[in-house]
Amino acid sequence: MQIARVAARTIIGGLFVGHGTQKLFGWFGGGGLDATSAGFDSMGLRPGRRNAIAAGAAEAGGGAALALGLAMPLTGAALIGTMITAIRTVHLKNGPWSSNGGYEYNLVLIAAVAALVEVGPGCLSLDAARGSKRRGALWALAAVAAGAAGSFAATELAKRETAAHPLPVAA
Repeated sequence: MQIARVAARTIIGGLFVGHGTQKLFGWFGGGGLDATSAGFDSMGLRPGRRNAIAAGAAEAGGGAALALGLAMPLTGAALIGTMITAIRTVHLKNGPWSSNGGYEYNLVLIAAVAALVEVGPGCLSLDAARGSKRRGALWALAAVAAGAAGSFAATELAKRETAAHPLPVAA
C-alpha cells in the first residue's frame, strides 16, 4: 500500500506541477503568465495576473508538496480550492463529462486529493519524517471546506474588482 500511495502522490502531484508551470512559465505547452492572466481577466477572475499567479503557485507548489507528502491538509486545501474554482468558472456549464469540456477530471482530482489527505501521505513522506499525524476524515473534510472557502473568496474578490474597475468595451 505504501508504494501505491507514493505513486498516487507523485503522479497527481507531478501533474499539478505541470499545470502550475504551464500557467506561470509557459512550460509543457502552456500559455505562460501573460496569456493566463488575459484568460483569467476574460473569465472575470480579476485582476487576472494576481489570480494567475495564485492559481499557478497553488498548483505548482501544492503539487510538489503533494508529491513529497508535505503538509497534507494545507496542500490538499490549496489544490482542492483551485479545482473547485476551475469547475465553477470554466467547466460547470459544460456538464460532467470531460469530452464536452466538463468537470469530470477536476472532480476526480478533488476526490483523489481528499482521499490522500484522509489516509495520510504514508511512511515514505516528509510529513512522516517530521512526525506529523494530520490525517483522517476530519482533516480531509477540513481540506475540502478550506478549499471551497478559498475558491468562493477568490471569486468574490474578483467580482468586486470587476465591478470597481470594469474592462473597457471595444467600440
